[in-house]
Amino acid sequence: MPNPTLLPVAPPPRLYPLGETAVVLEFGTVISEATNATIQAVADYLLAHPFPGLGELVPAFTTLTVFYDPWQVRASGAAGLPFEAVAATLRERLARLPPGAAAAETGPAVEIPVCYGGGFGPDLEEVARHCGLSPAEVVARHAGADYRVYFIGFAPGFPYLGGLPAELATPRRASPRPLVPAGAVGIAGAQTGIYSLPTPGGWQLIGRTPERLFRPAAADPSRLRAGQRLQFVSITEEQFHQWPAV
Repeated sequence: MPNPTLLPVAPPPRLYPLGETAVVLEFGTVISEATNATIQAVADYLLAHPFPGLGELVPAFTTLTVFYDPWQVRASGAAGLPFEAVAATLRERLARLPPGAAAAETGPAVEIPVCYGGGFGPDLEEVARHCGLSPAEVVARHAGADYRVYFIGFAPGFPYLGGLPAELATPRRASPRPLVPAGAVGIAGAQTGIYSLPTPGGWQLIGRTPERLFRPAAADPSRLRAGQRLQFVSITEEQFHQWPAV
């Protein structure tokens, strides 16, 4: 497993309000593993050192949105408007973040089985043509890469993954499909991801996993979480149909 990326101390993120119950911390505009590791490290630190009224933390490519309860913030005796108090607290927390802090270890990479091509990956050949590769080369490079879950979004449990080999970057479809099946693995630009629910979508579909990424009845509904490492494992159609339901 790769070593965690150290958290840069500077420059500090830009803070701005999101309505009356959230603050956005913007860590630049560059989508990268280093930026994502910084966001995860800050989220870990805030969870370990909460303030009165702290709610949900929502990471994205270059931002961390911090939700808070303005009534609890006021009840804590904070001066000024709730946003001003929370922003000041966040700046204070960031100033106390230990130099060289890193995102918490997430354990070994999660392995996600994928049956590539055919009816499971109807766009595999189109991706191969665009990239100047054979379908087998696309599969080998996609399954051979090390990915990081940047964040969960779009639909419950849908992971946006960093780490797609640059040579596999492919534009989205000109016309989105009205319905993409749950488990579909797709490519859109320099991103790859997995559809967690049946939804419309315009990503290039190269395979499908038999695993369920979103289980609403489970204690932890999302199979994946931000910061995790992920690897795809190529399986056959027979293995797909025999995969145990979870």
